[in-house]
Amino acid sequence: MQVAFGVLGPVAAWDGAGGAIALKGPRHRAVLARLIVARRRVVPVTRLAEDLWTDPPEGAVGSVRTFVAALRRALEPQRPPRTPARLLVTEGPGYALRAEPGAVDAWRFEQAVAAAATLPPKDALARLEEALGWWRGPAYAEFTEETWARAERSRLGELRLHAVERQAEARLALGLAAEAVPDLDAHVAEHPWREDAWRQLALALYRTGRQGDALAVLRRARTLLIEQLGVDPGPGLRRLEADILQHAGHLDPAFGPRDPAGRVWEQAAAAYDRTVAAGARARLESTVGLLRNLAVTGGGGLEAARRHRVAAITAAEELGDPELTARVIGAYDVPAIWTRVDDPQQAASVVAAAERTLLALPPGVHEAARARLLATIALESRGTRSVRGPQAARQAEEIARRLDDPALLAFALNGVFMQTFHRAGLARRRDTIGAELVALSVRHGLATYEVLGHLIRLQARSALADFPEADGHAAAADHLAERHELPLVGVFTQWYRALRLAATRQVPAAPAAPAAEVEVAYQDAAARLDGAGMPGLERGLLPLALLCLRLLHGLPVQADERTDWGPYEPWAGPLMLLARGRRSAAAAALRRLPDPPRDLLFEALWCLAARAAIAVGDLETMERAHAELTPAAAELAGAGSGLLTLGPVSEHLSELATALQHRV
Repeated sequence: MQVAFGVLGPVAAWDGAGGAIALKGPRHRAVLARLIVARRRVVPVTRLAEDLWTDPPEGAVGSVRTFVAALRRALEPQRPPRTPARLLVTEGPGYALRAEPGAVDAWRFEQAVAAAATLPPKDALARLEEALGWWRGPAYAEFTEETWARAERSRLGELRLHAVERQAEARLALGLAAEAVPDLDAHVAEHPWREDAWRQLALALYRTGRQGDALAVLRRARTLLIEQLGVDPGPGLRRLEADILQHAGHLDPAFGPRDPAGRVWEQAAAAYDRTVAAGARARLESTVGLLRNLAVTGGGGLEAARRHRVAAITAAEELGDPELTARVIGAYDVPAIWTRVDDPQQAASVVAAAERTLLALPPGVHEAARARLLATIALESRGTRSVRGPQAARQAEEIARRLDDPALLAFALNGVFMQTFHRAGLARRRDTIGAELVALSVRHGLATYEVLGHLIRLQARSALADFPEADGHAAAADHLAERHELPLVGVFTQWYRALRLAATRQVPAAPAAPAAEVEVAYQDAAARLDGAGMPGLERGLLPLALLCLRLLHGLPVQADERTDWGPYEPWAGPLMLLARGRRSAAAAALRRLPDPPRDLLFEALWCLAARAAIAVGDLETMERAHAELTPAAAELAGAGSGLLTLGPVSEHLSELATALQHRV
């Protein structure tokens, strides 16, 4: 699994599953940081010693070698003894970190900023918002005084400021002046000598109907530049001031009056900004409404919505008003179809805030708010083994039905759906939930929940091998997505069509050619995930789908050690080891194998474990797999995900039963 490194903030490293790697003491971290600064080039060990100590003590070189050895154990814990390191390598007189270009956040940031310069404004904005979200603090935060880090820290800091200004430029080009103002205001306050940022802020204010504020900003910029630096404003600022005073036509947004929706948005946003006081609590609730709509746009919008949602909850809690906090948390009723959260830490913080708010609400009142908090807990607890998730889902559903509140019931049913993975074989139960969601949403005009109902039924009917019915739900979801501008829906329907092709193509004589056709379909579907803002879905999914496809069609497993299996590595790993002829290692991996998460891929991952267990004769794992899969005997393994399949569960059960009988 690929190790990732972070230097946009404190120096950090994460394993392939996203877990933090312990880097020991400050000098170990300094060695790692120094090698990252070198960008894959060799740093002589004597130079490392000079960089770590102002006056290197006797034995400093030996100490550096000790630090490197400890880092190697932390970064490659599975590397067999006395085998060469593959990541932190020895070369000539020193060491180099051979990290992949995408493995270091600073390197990815540079690539993203460079790529954004070639993209149209909408795509550039999404790319820049994503890239700026990688910053956790100043670059190489622990090493601000180190000479070897100074130039790199300065370069990255300048690149970040450039990215913030290019982000503002993209927003202005898209007519999103109101969105650009807050970030630019903070930007110029922190970096008052950047004339282009002052120009962008003044222009954004002017485009939101705040001409006086725009002129005041330009006057403030002039004062700072003259009094602090002794220089006059540049021609760009002087020209903008003159144009604002003359109401120059070219200052209007690029879309101008030809886009009435954009014009209304800008005018309404400007009016809201003028009318509602900056500290008003109504702003928090209005913000969550915007975030709810932003989340369904996908890409940068989804990630930004998640990030700002947590900030809104924190701000509400700081005000000490539990009723307001309940509304802020509960208003984010964004339908969710995937059973693995994108950011577990963030989800846990939302659950904790919801629990605190439930305790703080006065007893016996605010039942609808309680139900929304409970539904939030059920949704954000998905994929965990907590008993609280199912309990919260049941309570939310009971309150919603008692209050006869359709929107609340739809939200609660989403939570119930997320908690129907406590065992295998529950596709029919989820189909019933989806059917109620569709019917409820049609009656009450809940478009996004109508889409959710169709996607749930698409998954359930796929698990039951009812592809004609699943096709109808895919078409219905696509139709609603087009009508209501919901681009993320197409991610799931395209993956479904690849799954359908894999599950229904009859290839008894020549499996390779049809399988290749399905591989292309899966690769096209995976391309839709790039930039969709759903890391909990995308990591490792394509290789997992292709592995299932090859097993389904009886093709040899392709074992590439560079494959990033993401969270699915424990279940794919034993099969990869077997493909490389490492039977004993595969058996050892099976002995360590945890139960799969109880989610949409539960049955598929057990089937992978079952295949490996049969191959090595692992009786215990075969028995566990047989017991867990038996309730799903009438379903297609993995097809309930709407993404991939390993064929009928009954066939896997039959193979397990035969193997178990022979073992006995």
